[in-house]
Amino acid sequence: MTSAPRVALFATCFNDTMFPAAPIATTRLLERLGVQVEFPAAQTCCGQMFTNTGYAEEAAPLVRSFVEVFGSYDHVVAPSGSCTGSVREQHIVLARRTGDSGLVREVETLTPRVHELSEYLVDVLGVTDVGAYFPHRTTYHPTCHSLRMLHVGDKPMRLLREVQGIDLVPLPSAEECCGFGGTFAMKNADVSVAMGSDKARHIRDTEAEVVVAGDNSCLAHIGGLLERQRAGVRTMHLAEVLASTQEDPA
Repeated sequence: MTSAPRVALFATCFNDTMFPAAPIATTRLLERLGVQVEFPAAQTCCGQMFTNTGYAEEAAPLVRSFVEVFGSYDHVVAPSGSCTGSVREQHIVLARRTGDSGLVREVETLTPRVHELSEYLVDVLGVTDVGAYFPHRTTYHPTCHSLRMLHVGDKPMRLLREVQGIDLVPLPSAEECCGFGGTFAMKNADVSVAMGSDKARHIRDTEAEVVVAGDNSCLAHIGGLLERQRAGVRTMHLAEVLASTQEDPA
């Protein structure tokens, strides 16, 4: 008898600290689909913030930690295209910089098993209808890392189209960046706000009640602008929408 694959949730430090509803929703959703999810308590940051600001040496211990924590799992699922992209694209670069061939092999072995949520649902589980119910006018923002680094394509939209009750409306200029970009928003605040304002305007034009994305970092930036504009548009992570059912409060 073949045992079930071991699946770990990588919550990411940003979600754990500021938006825990996303990893909680991810767990609810996967368990509803019959996946037994484990949460390794020793997990920490993927190191992206260090790497993106030029502190590669400081990021290397976090790569070692990631391998130690998640190396024994068959699949690692993260509700973040940004952090998944960092693990899959940056960890191997950081590992090679250390000169540790053993770490390089471990990273090469593990990273193909690390999945962004929509990838795991569509490519690994082979589902698009996850039994969700969300009766709201909704638009979707494809985040830069999921779109350009992970190439998730239309997987999030395929999942959203199957949600019962949803009124899914297209977002004009959807593929334009929201302007957050991690430390970019702090180093280039004026440009970041201008880009975010364009994104907020396009969202308002859809007359959506809710804007959905797969990264809470982008939603924090977009949501802050929409709130200051008193736009009346909620931000929600993709996992939260997919985890919603008819029994949940509207």
